[in-house]
Amino acid sequence: MESPLPEGPLAGKTVLVTGAARRIGRGIALRLAREGARVALHYHGSEPEAQRTAAECGGAELFRCNLESVAEIGRMFGAVQERLGRLDGLVNNAARFTRFGPLEITEKDWDFIHSVNLKAVFFCCQNAARLMRQTGGGHIVNISSLGGIRPWAEHAHYCASKAGVIMLTRALAKAFAPEITVNSVAPGVIPFDDIDARGLRMIEATPAKRGGTPEEIADAVVYFLKASNFVTGQLLAVDGGLSQK
Repeated sequence: MESPLPEGPLAGKTVLVTGAARRIGRGIALRLAREGARVALHYHGSEPEAQRTAAECGGAELFRCNLESVAEIGRMFGAVQERLGRLDGLVNNAARFTRFGPLEITEKDWDFIHSVNLKAVFFCCQNAARLMRQTGGGHIVNISSLGGIRPWAEHAHYCASKAGVIMLTRALAKAFAPEITVNSVAPGVIPFDDIDARGLRMIEATPAKRGGTPEEIADAVVYFLKASNFVTGQLLAVDGGLSQK
């Protein structure tokens, strides 16, 4: 049996994190567990990593779902309700990233990105809001990107998807108010082992003179999950000042 995690400001709150097995999603999940939240972890293909993250979160519940399928998204939220009884928070973190020149992008390339980065975000928000309203409300945090704020020539499809997340956040903040808040966090360069030369150049151009960490993204997520309903429809760029250049 896993050791119980300490009580914290999010104690008693059930929060689902999509794409929680690895990278930024893992960092968010671990931080929420330390804050006392009952964390629900979504994953698709990274089962060993998801199991490790779940164990480190004190034995978090795992939910496997292909976010390309709206039907599977619906079933996942049904399982959350059945197994956990309620949903107080949702962090839409799962995303895809590819690089193509805009003259090379095919319909398949476009759909590969948008089916998860934007379409799934909407349907996760929709399903989450339905559950949250049953228990009086909740908080949704959508992870967007610096690429949704600044244009990148070889990532037009990705930039469009993340800019869409930012506008979707604002529209749903109005639609779901006052019971449910919807906010967005836009990470800058968060380096991992696979960072390429372009990412290193972006770090060099960052006013903070370094890349960010998953923990710094998690700080922003926790703020929105704990904030009152007077904070909604907002975008917080956690990017070392790069979006201001």
